[in-house]
Amino acid sequence: MDSDAAQTLLITLTGKDRPGVTAAVFSRLAAAGVEVLDVEQIVLRRRLVLGILVTAPRDWRRVAEQVHRLGDELGVQVEVERGTGDNRGRAAGRSHVTVIGSPLRAGAMAAITGRIADSGANIDRIERMARYPVTAIDLHVSGVSPERLRTLLAPEAAGQGVDVAVQPANLLRRSMRLIVMDVDSTLVQGEVIEMLAAHAGVEEEVARVTEAAMRGELDFAESLHHRVALLKGVPAGALDEVYRDLVLAPGARTMVRTLKRLGYRFAIVSGGFSQVTDRLAADLGIDFARANELEVVDGHLTGRIVGPVVDRAGKAAALREFAAECGVPEAAVIAIGDGANDLDMLNAAGLGIAYNAKPMVRDAADTAVNVPYLDAIVYLLGISREEVEAADAEAGIVTPAPPV
Repeated sequence: MDSDAAQTLLITLTGKDRPGVTAAVFSRLAAAGVEVLDVEQIVLRRRLVLGILVTAPRDWRRVAEQVHRLGDELGVQVEVERGTGDNRGRAAGRSHVTVIGSPLRAGAMAAITGRIADSGANIDRIERMARYPVTAIDLHVSGVSPERLRTLLAPEAAGQGVDVAVQPANLLRRSMRLIVMDVDSTLVQGEVIEMLAAHAGVEEEVARVTEAAMRGELDFAESLHHRVALLKGVPAGALDEVYRDLVLAPGARTMVRTLKRLGYRFAIVSGGFSQVTDRLAADLGIDFARANELEVVDGHLTGRIVGPVVDRAGKAAALREFAAECGVPEAAVIAIGDGANDLDMLNAAGLGIAYNAKPMVRDAADTAVNVPYLDAIVYLLGISREEVEAADAEAGIVTPAPPV
């Protein structure tokens, strides 16, 4: 049968949800011998919207009457529309558009969905991924390429103060199995080198150079050597104090814990120091770590780095090395970072995410997340907050109750 020219019936039911509604509809359709071509169902506050697309039999009017009669029995409204086609056209140019806001206002959704409509694309399905501590909504969009959507939606997202991520709706979204993260101001709050500088009384000078390097105004390797030289003479024990004082980004443990359950591997790649990042990796169960090593002699920092500097190019090289070790293509890697020295790493990955990043990094990355919750990343991967909490509950992990 040529399904593009075939007559079809679109049956739509709306009303109060209760167990057995869907089964009753299909049981009634079974007697007509129709083929099921597509189904969509959502429930919002126990209100059901069910759409079923089936082949239209010769006696389709009788089928329509039977479905209407069933609707009366179930107390739901029924519409039956006859037409042609099997909904195949929506497969062209398919994307997931994830909108994240805190809060997510109706005006922002109006603006984003308006731009999608202006592009000629269609929203086939909408589902909520989270309602706290941020609201995350996933739009299934077809008809326009992801690249075109990303270009159109980026300025609108910035103007509305929300995060919008556009990803192709393909198998890579489900198969990504390696996440490579920056550490300072990404996985942890603040900069480790500035915390060390406080022990040497040079925190202000180091912070000034760090900011310039992260904005891309200074060569990272040169700036690192300059800052590390200022740490000469600091007792090595200061590294232990800095580690104890580290504060993870909100949601960091949740993100790592959730994705590791699903088989993801993790790596941290840092322009910071292995004496701290190696311990951090062990604590979180992270599989790979790459960072600079501070030289220590007689229990004190010498102000020098051992070996080559892990800079912008070094981070990208580490990503490729870890991907090869995991046996995954670079297109199946997610990279997360905030500074200019993360740009090569973000570009090397299949999905580069700028997390609370500098403007130049946000502009260059595939997408940006600006809410202060690192676990918002899981919503971009199609994992809902409810699924995270259900998995935590099975593991005996108590999560905070959502606000009423």
